[in-house]
Amino acid sequence: MVRTYAEAGVSQDEKAAHIAALVAALRYRRKGVGRPLTKIGHFTGLVDFGSHALSLCTDSVGTKVLIAKEMRRWDTIGIDCVAMNVNDMICIGAEPLAFVDYVAISAYDQEVARQIGVGLNRGAELANVSIIGGEVAVVPELIREIDLAGTCFGAVRKTKIIDGRAIRPGDVIIGLPSTGIHSNGLTLARRVLADSALTIFDSVPESGRPWGEELLEPTAIYVRPVLRALGRGKVHGMAHITGGGVRNLVRLKPNVEFRISEPLEVPPVFRGLQMLGGIAPSEMYQTFNMGMGFAIVAPEDAAKPIIRSLRPEVNARVVGSVERGRGVTVPPLGLSWTTY
Repeated sequence: MVRTYAEAGVSQDEKAAHIAALVAALRYRRKGVGRPLTKIGHFTGLVDFGSHALSLCTDSVGTKVLIAKEMRRWDTIGIDCVAMNVNDMICIGAEPLAFVDYVAISAYDQEVARQIGVGLNRGAELANVSIIGGEVAVVPELIREIDLAGTCFGAVRKTKIIDGRAIRPGDVIIGLPSTGIHSNGLTLARRVLADSALTIFDSVPESGRPWGEELLEPTAIYVRPVLRALGRGKVHGMAHITGGGVRNLVRLKPNVEFRISEPLEVPPVFRGLQMLGGIAPSEMYQTFNMGMGFAIVAPEDAAKPIIRSLRPEVNARVVGSVERGRGVTVPPLGLSWTTY
């Protein structure tokens, strides 16, 4: 029985080393207009453009497309594709403006293409971005299924950039609920079901929904409420809780402790996976979002107006605080990490 993401084939530590090896070779930097304003490793990249900074980021849906194939339903993964990008972009205060998609296929299927388009369009509507182009690559020698990815473009005034440097002990952490598994950890989730001799049509304990429906639930898009919140209270940092789980908070500032003392309620899909796979809490919280899809770090006196501005779309609340120390801790579960 597989009990870790690494055993399922995805090691966060190996991934970090792989990224480090790639980034080490990226030494060239443009000068003047277009020069980089952020280091590689933040949730999105920024380049200089006069009074503004332009933002670019890219991401894919991952193995969630395999759930879509089993369910014979392709009209939601486009939402995930948009979400994984725009949620990263808003972490630095940038507003997503435009989007391009990339679909790699092994064979033509117009109905699948139409459904993917439906999801992309819905994601664009939720995020208030225009899809201005894309690419369909027919590469049967490279892939057997479908790969769906996208790239997002946005902008922010330089004076409004939020990069985490302002985070300090005494700040609070505001948790924004997820809609479920989102688009991370699906490799482990699928392996747990296979090892348990379950199919996507079997029911999830507690919720009663088929596993396929739970796993295919689209990623929440936080753009509109978060951009609204930025105008209501001082924000020191934001994190999209994706691969790496709560360890993503370390990316904001490594020399403080992000203490999650009151985690959000864990949805049934995670409790079901943990029970079936006998997965340790530490593995769950560093692989899945565990009910918190996004986090805002702000001064304590700004928390109430920020939370009010997120509603009614997002029922957020304070889940913890920033303390002197290092890394991320979840005291109720005895969990801690010092690195991303």
